[in-house]
Amino acid sequence: MIQLQEKLITNTWIEADWVNYITIIESPEHEKHQGYYYNGYMRIEDMPTGADHSRYHVLMTFAINLFCTIGEISINGFDNCSYRKIGIRECQPDLSYYCGERATLAPVGTSIVNLDEQATPDLVIEISNTSISGDLGAKRFLYEEMGVAEYWIIDVQNTLIYAFEIIDRGSKRIDNSLVLPGLSIETITEALNRSKEQDQSQVGKWLMSEFQT
Repeated sequence: MIQLQEKLITNTWIEADWVNYITIIESPEHEKHQGYYYNGYMRIEDMPTGADHSRYHVLMTFAINLFCTIGEISINGFDNCSYRKIGIRECQPDLSYYCGERATLAPVGTSIVNLDEQATPDLVIEISNTSISGDLGAKRFLYEEMGVAEYWIIDVQNTLIYAFEIIDRGSKRIDNSLVLPGLSIETITEALNRSKEQDQSQVGKWLMSEFQT
């Protein structure tokens, strides 16, 4: 187990009990870190600062909101929201959404969503610049156990989207979102590629045309 007096190693999974993890993630020096806990291991991540990560984060938020606005799909989305099942698991995905009829289940007035009392989100998204193997591995297992409906990983370096449907604590790749009916993963991937050469308003106009069609 990691000892509190030792220098904490970030961005890797470390064996730890729940009390140790909570003590670390709730300490003032880690208020700007993202925290994950799963199966007796914790991961404390540095908040991402890279331009590519930030650009894709903004574009993903815009694209999903635009699609749902045009398609009149109810959503409530969150940025870096913490979801906690006390003593068992915690995650802080880059983006998370409650969709459709479940949009009304989105939490209000809480800093950490207690999954013993509140609903899990339908869609979680991790924007992965340097952590792709972990996002495809341990985090995917975490979200399978958590019971979200879909999990997307945005591979920043290769401009790819790995989208998974989660059923019965397992997952499989999908090409079209099920919680946001009609949304093609290929369309979002193309928008990310276009953002390398076009500004966000130009990409937005293209997305609007695609979504209206």
